[in-house]
Amino acid sequence: MQDQALMQEPAKKNLNPPITMEEQPSDPPLEIAFQHLLDKGDDKPDELPVVKEAELPLIDLNQLQLGESERQACKQQIAKASREWGFFQVVNHGISRDILDIMRAEQMKLFKKPFEEKKAYAASNFSSGSYRWGTPSATKISHVSWSEAFHVPLNDVIGSGEHNNSLSSTMEQFAVNVSELAQTLADILADETGYSTRIFKETCVPSSCYLRLNRYPPCAINDQMLGIISHTDSSFLTVLHQDGVGGLQLVKNGEWIAVKPNPDTLIINIGDLFQAWSNDLYKSVEHRVVSNPMNERFSTAYFYCPSHDTVIQSGHDEPRVYRSFSFGEFQKQVKQDVCTLGYKIGLSRFLNN
Repeated sequence: MQDQALMQEPAKKNLNPPITMEEQPSDPPLEIAFQHLLDKGDDKPDELPVVKEAELPLIDLNQLQLGESERQACKQQIAKASREWGFFQVVNHGISRDILDIMRAEQMKLFKKPFEEKKAYAASNFSSGSYRWGTPSATKISHVSWSEAFHVPLNDVIGSGEHNNSLSSTMEQFAVNVSELAQTLADILADETGYSTRIFKETCVPSSCYLRLNRYPPCAINDQMLGIISHTDSSFLTVLHQDGVGGLQLVKNGEWIAVKPNPDTLIINIGDLFQAWSNDLYKSVEHRVVSNPMNERFSTAYFYCPSHDTVIQSGHDEPRVYRSFSFGEFQKQVKQDVCTLGYKIGLSRFLNN
């Protein structure tokens, strides 16, 4: 989950030369806003390192509908991937192709609106700050995310189908289906620790979760600019549907791994809250998106989160790695770090010293 405030009006400055392939009326003015950081001779980052490409562990959730041995094997695969990778991908996940296709079509239609219309649409339909672009707190180019997003609390779209808004009603349908999947996976992961809990069913209701629609415009200086800077997600779980362009990378064994895109799967990753709750058994790993010089990229992320007053603490007997904290406290600390430092610190702020 990239925790960023809404970018305000950019500074007025002419560019020579432009750094996108071709500026579109729908694009946020990323070039104007961040050219001054590129102009700093001592501030330009090194080229991004070459990374390995790999496929995430692939798990067929249809096994959960079969016999006991198949179900147990599937649950063990989910837990193993969460311990060793922090990421995995699933097929036969119960989300219809029609829902995924309609969600992507509505998302693309929204992002093709002119920039000013997108700001106005967000102001009229979603909570303040839902439309985001760039990184307003960035003081160096390596802290800039070359992307735009609608980061929407589900409270904004729940029940919206009654208002004849095709985007909001599609978002609601998508979120309700994905929420069921997230709860199933969370319960499995909890059971595999040997510590069953009702925290997910009782606190991770749709109204406390978030849906994020992402667009990554082409960027001609993709060797210097990330689509989303390196981060971990402030959630229990994240469910991601991406297109076939690629760009997602994650850290494994101290190396950046490029994830082979597969639009026929959903990607699941462990968030900070699950790492804390599991006492570091499951890993919330750093990930990022690299920009592309020619092609735009779209993805849709569902963040499975509890209510703000939910207390996160491990139920295991061994010494707890993290002190108890509420989700609201965690979000407040993340926001403060992003605003003051330009990036997120995360769980290390809550170590049980």
